[in-house]
Amino acid sequence: MYLAVEKGKATGIEYMTDHPVCEGALCPKGNAVLEVLNHEERLKYPLKRVGEEFVRISWEEALDLVACGLSRNIKMHGPKSLGFLASSRCNNEENYLLQKLSRLLGSPHVDNCARLCHSPTVVGLGAVLGTGAMTNNLNDLQNSKCIFAIGTNFAEAHPIVSRWVQEAKDNGATVIVADPRITSTTWMADLHLQINPGSDIDLLRGMMKVIVEEGLTDKKFIEERTEGFAELLANLCAFSLEKAAELTGVPAGLIVQAARAYARSPASSLLYSMGITQHVCGTDNVKACAAIALICGQIGRPGAGVWPMRGQNNVQGNCDMGGMVEYYPGYRSASDPKSVEFFKAAWHVDDLPLGPGLTSTEMTEAALEGAIKAMYIIGEDPVVCDANTNKTKASLDSLNFLVVQEIFMTATAKMADLVLPAAAWAEKDGSYTSMERRVQWIDRAVPPVGEAKEGVWIINEIGKRMGLDLNGGSAADVLEEINRIVPQYGGMTRERISKIGGLRWPCPDDRHPGTDILHRERFSTPSGKANIASVENRPAGEQTSPKYPLLLSTGRIAVHYNSGSMTCRSPSLLERDFELYVEINPTDAALLKVRHGDMVKVKTLRGETQARAKVTEKVKLGMAFMPFHWQGTNIITSDALDPVAKIPEYKMAACRIEVMG
Repeated sequence: MYLAVEKGKATGIEYMTDHPVCEGALCPKGNAVLEVLNHEERLKYPLKRVGEEFVRISWEEALDLVACGLSRNIKMHGPKSLGFLASSRCNNEENYLLQKLSRLLGSPHVDNCARLCHSPTVVGLGAVLGTGAMTNNLNDLQNSKCIFAIGTNFAEAHPIVSRWVQEAKDNGATVIVADPRITSTTWMADLHLQINPGSDIDLLRGMMKVIVEEGLTDKKFIEERTEGFAELLANLCAFSLEKAAELTGVPAGLIVQAARAYARSPASSLLYSMGITQHVCGTDNVKACAAIALICGQIGRPGAGVWPMRGQNNVQGNCDMGGMVEYYPGYRSASDPKSVEFFKAAWHVDDLPLGPGLTSTEMTEAALEGAIKAMYIIGEDPVVCDANTNKTKASLDSLNFLVVQEIFMTATAKMADLVLPAAAWAEKDGSYTSMERRVQWIDRAVPPVGEAKEGVWIINEIGKRMGLDLNGGSAADVLEEINRIVPQYGGMTRERISKIGGLRWPCPDDRHPGTDILHRERFSTPSGKANIASVENRPAGEQTSPKYPLLLSTGRIAVHYNSGSMTCRSPSLLERDFELYVEINPTDAALLKVRHGDMVKVKTLRGETQARAKVTEKVKLGMAFMPFHWQGTNIITSDALDPVAKIPEYKMAACRIEVMG
């Protein structure tokens, strides 16, 4: 979008009809953006906790207190007592500087919200394809002849994507959707596979079994461009279509129909989101998605590939910048001494920490155990977003020192010792990387509210006070360093990415046009071949029981975003959806004597929350669904972790529902 500005204030939006992806279209959140940007509750001044209250202080005092608080904990407990959370709402330059600050201080513990949404994509796709990112681009969906969406309600969560899916459908593409719920996305489907929650791998293995037995694999592609196919055949040997039907609840005939449509199509795309990743087997789910694409040769061509659907405006860029404990910038392994040596030379320092550090979920445990003593959190709200948030609150409460940099007084900011007011996206320069690897530059349109400051300035000033030269004079200065150090961004100069549409990485030099489709000739693995993974499903972290008979899942809805810290301040969006609710099947509701519109308690092993009951056929018998944008939801979600990506199992929690007296 463009912003209309009058006298230093954003007063309107204009649709960017010449943008190659959105073509001028915005989702409800985009259309309501001015209500958030200009909201009266924006943080305007640095705040220091005094008892139970916050008092306004100067920036000089605030920055000195941050530097003093971090230095004191380093001196008393060592650099690894510090934890940092970067923000996928912030630009690349801010996130690059924060991870640089963390590592120059000696702490490998820097992570971001990808841990809670797409860490299985980064490590899972990375292991199979060599790159944990979307293989194609959104426009390219129009070239697909079969679109297979599994674990994603993109019509609500990614409305712009649905435009390109509809374009493909209008051109004759078949749309297959695997989802336990009936959603706006399943309404678009030619074939809806209403699977049992948590049976994604069983469905994918069932489809692969059909593809193998009916000779629908791409033998030439498998032989020339992959490894591990023989192991996959052995893995599928004892698995049957009938077993897949039993485990998924999907009739065998529909599994066959889906497998044939996907494999026979001249160009098939596979779309997934958090319905795939947020499981204890999330990494294996991702690997299975990649495996079916590989054995059918549905990758590396127009309309054929794997599309992970990211949930925040810069979650891709944050990971690219090294905002994950597993990676330094550019996905150089944090556990490889060669990476450490490279960055010691690049940053002109004598020492850097070898990783991986503690993930955000592990930092929670470490704080409770007394190993993490201080945290610096930017633009994240773990008190609302983490699974089992009561544990997170106890964890943050146990810290010696907590700094939160935000645009609103979030639930997490209310627990801080210091709150730093940050500039919002329209109030600062910087680049962002969308889920299709598209890097775009945003120029500051309006000045920050009150005394709020750009994140680059804040982090740089903290670094100065701690004796560090972060080279963060401006976002443009930081981008130039990124161009030198991150190979994928070598040609992503400010001038080039300021043009409408920007560029997609990898773009190694200033003559490179950017990359529309990955893996056309070779994969990003050392051998150049993809590693087909053989996986089997694992049971959820917890099972239903007579005491907790329903399986609770969570997800997004169209008009709200993440923790609701922004969208729940929009009158227009709140008019559409203003309270937490729980969807329950009519048969289950009748047994529990729950009527549509009742206020109910939803209880799990971790606690309880209140919600409005929505009795609907949208959810299967034995299942319940809650949106996660209100503070109550994640009080009760499961914090069982995927052992590889360390992502919590938000999608599978045993619960019971009771009518409030």
